[in-house]
Amino acid sequence: MRSGDEHLDGAASVAGSGEVVWTPRRVVVESANIEAFRLWVQARKDLQVSDYHSLHAWSVADIEGFWRAMAEFFDVRLKGDTETVLTGGPMPDFHWFPDAELNYVDQVLRHADQDGIAVIDVAEPGGPATQHLTWRELRRQVGAVAQTLHRLGVRQGDRVAGYVPNVSQAIVAFLASASIGATWSSCGQDYSPSAAVDRLGQLEPVVLFAADGYRYGGKAHDRRDATEKIRSAVPSVRHTIMISRLGHDPVPDSLSWAEVSAGDAEPVPVAVSFEHPLWVLFSSGTTGKPKGLVHGHGGVVLEHLKQMSFHLNLGPDDVYFWYTSPSWMVWNFQIAGLLTGATIVCYDGSPSFPHADALWELAARLKVTALGTSPAYLNATETAGISPGARHDLSALAVLGSTGSVLPAHSYRWVAGEFGQQVQVVSVTGGTDVVSAFAGAVPVEPVHAGEIPVISLGAALEAWDNGGAPVVGQVGEMVITKPMPSMPLHLWNDDDKSRYRESYLSFFPDVWRHGDFITLTDRQSLVVHGRSDSTLNRNGVRMGSADIYQVVERLPEVSEALIIGAEYADGSYWMPLFVVLSTGVGLNEDLRDRIRKEIREEVSARALPDEIIEVPSIPHTRTGKKLEIPIKRLLQGTALNDVVDPGSVDDVAALRWFADLRPPRP
Repeated sequence: MRSGDEHLDGAASVAGSGEVVWTPRRVVVESANIEAFRLWVQARKDLQVSDYHSLHAWSVADIEGFWRAMAEFFDVRLKGDTETVLTGGPMPDFHWFPDAELNYVDQVLRHADQDGIAVIDVAEPGGPATQHLTWRELRRQVGAVAQTLHRLGVRQGDRVAGYVPNVSQAIVAFLASASIGATWSSCGQDYSPSAAVDRLGQLEPVVLFAADGYRYGGKAHDRRDATEKIRSAVPSVRHTIMISRLGHDPVPDSLSWAEVSAGDAEPVPVAVSFEHPLWVLFSSGTTGKPKGLVHGHGGVVLEHLKQMSFHLNLGPDDVYFWYTSPSWMVWNFQIAGLLTGATIVCYDGSPSFPHADALWELAARLKVTALGTSPAYLNATETAGISPGARHDLSALAVLGSTGSVLPAHSYRWVAGEFGQQVQVVSVTGGTDVVSAFAGAVPVEPVHAGEIPVISLGAALEAWDNGGAPVVGQVGEMVITKPMPSMPLHLWNDDDKSRYRESYLSFFPDVWRHGDFITLTDRQSLVVHGRSDSTLNRNGVRMGSADIYQVVERLPEVSEALIIGAEYADGSYWMPLFVVLSTGVGLNEDLRDRIRKEIREEVSARALPDEIIEVPSIPHTRTGKKLEIPIKRLLQGTALNDVVDPGSVDDVAALRWFADLRPPRP
């Protein structure tokens, strides 16, 4: 998608420019969950909402009416007085359904009397055999583990932690904890013990669930020593419960999963306040100690029912699989499929083992209807020349989700070329902060290449210029102007909410600034340009890094790219482009010239880097985000240990390469 210089100055060069790559068929529209809701709203609320955009307009104009309607439509099991929906303000001093009670687990287990599978637990070759957890077995295990936790002295308000792979036992442990009013938090076992302690240790958990290890890329990773280090560093842990994945002897003084999940105790989810803490999610921790984001039962139930049912169009006949880890909010987003009665898939392993299209093969074998992955994986599939639609029977697939970074326009076109109108590509933007998506897709609106089709229902999303004025067709800061139920209740150990305000509400007072550059198009779709807190700002012109990545990483010679804009105290500015090259490719002047030509023609001459530098690899957070801000700070001279915890990084050697770099002063 050609943008030109005007895009960087905020002109309307990207508004509505992407070609249509998917159009909903009439049968899809008529059977969509969101269409049923639209008709229900018209009939029950006496409102004229003729299409998605008018439905969205109502959802943000009358946020109390919309969220009350959500609770009614989904028959959310609220107890007490539900007349008052929202009190207080401005952000973050608001409260949802202050006089009502419920439990997240109640909403899941209402499906437990149906036949069929709730969770498919699958590992890469060499791991444990695939397990199919029926809804009734899920109910039994949740009841048994909840009873054990209560017997161990876990009470409402206590914290329970998981150091676990993406397995069914982790989901049961979370549901059992939440059912008795305990608060859950987890991270994957690829995290070092110190990185896990930085997160979980803040919460002073009383119980630790851990696995003896996990498999990735054909290798077994024993995590018993790591588990021992975690519990010795967190003295609040009174009990350790071990999940066997590798068949090793458990750590001493621990309980086995088999014994804590035995029995037929009936789960009895306790009613808790609407804002009772459900879980604590952690930021990536790349710019200081990870901040814990506390989300409540009720807000998550309403937000996730909306996202799963309306935006992903899930229901009891669906199989929902998003490749993720318990360290990432997408793990929580995946569990949300259970709220709709869908079957969800846990996968413990690499998406590219034993071959590059392993994820596609797995989706075909399990007859997945909604598959979620990342732009990097889609690009890798395309670059490798793999045609998943031809290689595998993916006839069940209807939705292909993507998140974690910006999905470039060429990937939209590639999906359309592979699957035609059968599969809707669903790129979403949101975050751990709200454990949801601010914008995504719906099955009743078309998809344009390079654009996120719609703003999510209930999200009062706008693009603002630096003066706080809304703009359309121009680059602006993404802001949310009204509360959403899944916004954090507070940050952990931030009782006066000062850190909360500083993180989200200080740039534009009382308005949530998310930290992304976006353009709202004239058709109300969304183009994401990258993080505004890692802004490229040359001569006062702000640029988004994602626009540059889309162009550079499209070249077959370039595997990955990273661009940094580093300001120095003397007023100088250095903007290098780092590239990881494909196997067998060398960085010569011809390739440098081609990279510059693509940036000049497809983005802007102002986006041309000062230098193009080959690097062996680029470090990311363990959820796949490039470490733009920490590397910028390294290039500005900050010490490595002051910018990032190496345990939160996927490639420490790559990070040290940048720490050792001595940038020239321009």
